[in-house]
Amino acid sequence: MPHATLPPPGFQALILCGPGVSLNTFTSNPKEFPKALVPIANRPMVWYPLDWCYRMGVTDITLITPPESAPAIETALAQNPHLTALPAPRPEIVAPEGLTQTTGTGEIFRFLEVQKIIKSDFILLPCDLICELDGSALLEAWMVLEAGLGSATGGIADSALAPVSLGGEKSGRRGGLGVWYPVKGLEGISMQGEETDFIATTALPPSVVPPPEGSPRSEIHKLVLSIPTDTVKDLTEEHSNQFPIRHSLLKKHGRIKVKTSHRDAHIYVFPFWVLEMMRKNEFDSVAEDVLGWWAKAGWQDGLGDKLGLREILQGKQKASETEDGMISSGQLEDNIDLASLSTTHTTTIARPVQHNPDAFASRVPNAAKPVFGQQAPLMIPPLLAYVQRSSAPPTSTDLKLIRRVDTRELLLSVSLRLAKLPPITETSSPFAHAAKIATPELLPQRSRVEATDCLLADNVAVSERVNIKECVIGAGCSIGAGSRLTRCLLMDGVTVGENVQLSGCIVGRRARIDGGGAKDEDKTKLTDCDVQGSFAVEWGTEAKNEKFMVFEGLSDEGSFEDVEGDEAGTTID
Repeated sequence: MPHATLPPPGFQALILCGPGVSLNTFTSNPKEFPKALVPIANRPMVWYPLDWCYRMGVTDITLITPPESAPAIETALAQNPHLTALPAPRPEIVAPEGLTQTTGTGEIFRFLEVQKIIKSDFILLPCDLICELDGSALLEAWMVLEAGLGSATGGIADSALAPVSLGGEKSGRRGGLGVWYPVKGLEGISMQGEETDFIATTALPPSVVPPPEGSPRSEIHKLVLSIPTDTVKDLTEEHSNQFPIRHSLLKKHGRIKVKTSHRDAHIYVFPFWVLEMMRKNEFDSVAEDVLGWWAKAGWQDGLGDKLGLREILQGKQKASETEDGMISSGQLEDNIDLASLSTTHTTTIARPVQHNPDAFASRVPNAAKPVFGQQAPLMIPPLLAYVQRSSAPPTSTDLKLIRRVDTRELLLSVSLRLAKLPPITETSSPFAHAAKIATPELLPQRSRVEATDCLLADNVAVSERVNIKECVIGAGCSIGAGSRLTRCLLMDGVTVGENVQLSGCIVGRRARIDGGGAKDEDKTKLTDCDVQGSFAVEWGTEAKNEKFMVFEGLSDEGSFEDVEGDEAGTTID
């Protein structure tokens, strides 16, 4: 795969490798097979965010995982051919003691082990991310819009976390960036189980210099509100089916756009100072709490101070430093009106009109400038949002794939969509394989495999009279004579017996589906079923929408809740 050769300076990436509760049929034993290793189109899930980082030149990458899953991930990084083929250096693994399968993402950044590894602006990603978007262009747009171009490194001066001088903006005022994608619009991608977010954005001031062609800057806005759909439903029910909007939001931004059919991709570009905000506040979730409160702090008076942002952004300054800063910023005038100091003279402080592109908000006057000795207004760095269009531009038929694969429906549909990609020699997609069928010599002439929409890994043995359509089959699988497979995902080492019929199924590693004679009255026929790894389905089983697994009691509590998935499904033994 092509990768960037000149990495943007100072960026590091953190990939959260959570438990995958919503995929518990295959991840019920995270010690041996964590979610990060679940295959998507025959590659480990974590390969996709890793490849995305390398393609944009970010090589300082850390995987954060519970201690019990660390050995399995370490082994995969050393042995899995897809992971070992990634560029150097190899990602580091951090497994803080006390990090469990039920730890919230906001809590992760209160672990000292995690705080120590963050030394610059950082990118936060989930392990289940599939992203075709050009990451280099996204970072460039963020740096340009946040005035961080050429100085993207640096931390908080005189901080307990980084007692070093700043390499970037001295005030630490760069904002952040998140990515949202539409859940509709991509052919072949299931929408089942995808939760959307309620987001409100306002337009950025028009650029003096038009962005270059292909730049994502035209789709970047300022985020002013971000709420999960379940919270929106609760608020609506409490207010007689009406959603309340604070007057202060409309006072600050007279024109906002609301979207309800987009989902948070959990791609976050954070300046270093955000780590201090997460450390000081007991946030449970990055998506819900960090982004939610940050977006509100931009227009809700006093919220920034409650979050401790004044000390984080401005630091503890001496009186002389404060005065110098006020003079340089124009908050303290050099020319003093002596008449105004008279006890018999009355003066009025001018209230300049705020030049704001937000419609009627421009009629709202600014607060008066503070006089010496008073606290200056707190300027909250903006939180930007790249909101992908719901359809491709008129000149393009391709909508870049951005997806979180955190449900079984998405695992199947995204894998099947990637299986339709032509070989790497015929496409520029970073997700294409070297060959659609890795070992075609193992296919007998009397079997039919639709190569255009199938993906077969190494050493897949196919017997006579087999029919395979729209399937992804992992390495070392064996398909018995007379079997029929349609829209299925088979992980490595699966054995399918003779005359078995599978449709819409996901079969875990080393599972066995028993077969039988073509003329037997009993048949093995599974439709839209999941089979746990190493599980044996007996001959003659007919089932639909069922899970075949030995339930081991994996908790369905909120675990890595905003990055790693939803609730566990029902199971049968």
